[in-house]
Amino acid sequence: MTRLAALIVCVFAFSTLIRSAGAEKPNIILIMADDMGYADAGFTGSKDILTPNLDSIAQSGVVFSQGYVNHPFCGPSRAALLSGRYQHRFGFETNPAYDPANPIMGIDPGERLISRRLQKAGYVTGLVGKWHLGAAEPFHPNNRGFDYFYGFLGGGHDYFRIDLTQRVKEAYLQGLVRNRRPADFEGYLTTALSRDAAKFVETNQDKPFFLFLAYNAPHAPLQAPAEDIERYSHIKEQKRRVYAAMVDVMDRGIGEVVHAVETNGLRENTLIFFFSDNGGPQSSKAQPNKWNGSRNTPFRGGKGNMYEGGVHVPMIASWPAKIPAGSVYDKPVIAIDIARTAVEVAGGNAMEEPAMEGVDLMPFVTGRQKGTPHEALFWRGGDGTQWSVLAADGTKHLLDKDSNQPEMFYLPSDIAEETNLLDQQPERARELHDQWKKWNESNVPGRIQGYIDYHKQRDKFYLESIPEKAKDAGYEPTIKGNFR
Repeated sequence: MTRLAALIVCVFAFSTLIRSAGAEKPNIILIMADDMGYADAGFTGSKDILTPNLDSIAQSGVVFSQGYVNHPFCGPSRAALLSGRYQHRFGFETNPAYDPANPIMGIDPGERLISRRLQKAGYVTGLVGKWHLGAAEPFHPNNRGFDYFYGFLGGGHDYFRIDLTQRVKEAYLQGLVRNRRPADFEGYLTTALSRDAAKFVETNQDKPFFLFLAYNAPHAPLQAPAEDIERYSHIKEQKRRVYAAMVDVMDRGIGEVVHAVETNGLRENTLIFFFSDNGGPQSSKAQPNKWNGSRNTPFRGGKGNMYEGGVHVPMIASWPAKIPAGSVYDKPVIAIDIARTAVEVAGGNAMEEPAMEGVDLMPFVTGRQKGTPHEALFWRGGDGTQWSVLAADGTKHLLDKDSNQPEMFYLPSDIAEETNLLDQQPERARELHDQWKKWNESNVPGRIQGYIDYHKQRDKFYLESIPEKAKDAGYEPTIKGNFR
């Protein structure tokens, strides 16, 4: 063999080795629903909403029967997921207002998101859908570790239209964004996001990729194609009927993404997580019209609550090459564990400062490691005016805004949180609250203003500084709708 031929063989062998090494890295897809009720998927017991694609993912992997998120509403929940840390460590405790001119109203630029960690591990990274972590340039997904972004920067969007003649408010009618340029969509938004996500898979099939598919479905406004609403005509309650159609279209879109993975020969080595950002909104005395048609059965409360209905969500994972099919994991896990797991399986650095706080779930779901991932899980809202701690044995101690007094429940026998054990077990309650207080020592006060207060303050500025001009222009200071 000539030297040239030998050199060619060596180069070919080396390039093959590099490709093989790259192929060992799993593709990672995180799929997040928005305001989806716990009981609204087939794998959690739904009988009236069809979710065959989610059910198939669940059957091919593991169902986390005690899957939790880090906050009972949108923005903070996402901040925790993408940082892999309790969001209270960096003061992200409320939903930021949509304001592209505000360089403070977003996730701390010092936080190292999983997208950045995975970039450094050799992944191409993409976000399709909802961001809600700041609309100004420092917070833009392309500046936070995402190579590709298609979606919207605020907390929600109309599902059928863009109308730039309307007041911006929370940007529900503003245009979408593709990377750094304005973008449009055709038809129904959920379907457009699904197709874009499938295209991302097809475009990046030759390299390890990370895709965060963040739907705004079934978040308000309650809108769905007429033909899909008609498919659920057997549901008498109108809200529930439209909501069901929204979940159905999302499920079909997830099927398109999985199909793209399968047709490109990637399914065996692709890790897919699915979960909701929080529980489904439920009506209360304070907000009688809050319900979006969701069901959190058998849990108490919903979005905004520290009760199970607010933070206990449908959660599944599938990785055919590693996770046993048809399994159930029944120990408490939380969204920051999803982030840590993604970084660990990718060969990334989870300890690079600021270090991630979640736990790698793979040793637990594969049975290599026994015990429980966490001694306790923690929640906080309103700078500590609301709080919750869940011990590994299922004892939960909390103070929720709806009851406004401490309560304690033993979830294994009282999942609906109906029997308050506080007076019977005061020492246990004190022990758990002490654990929460110790955890809370590492937290900081919320550093951003909530969108409602922010809009009120901005309205006040305009009305007081130029009242006549504002009045002449027909300025209306009242904001309407549920923008969480």
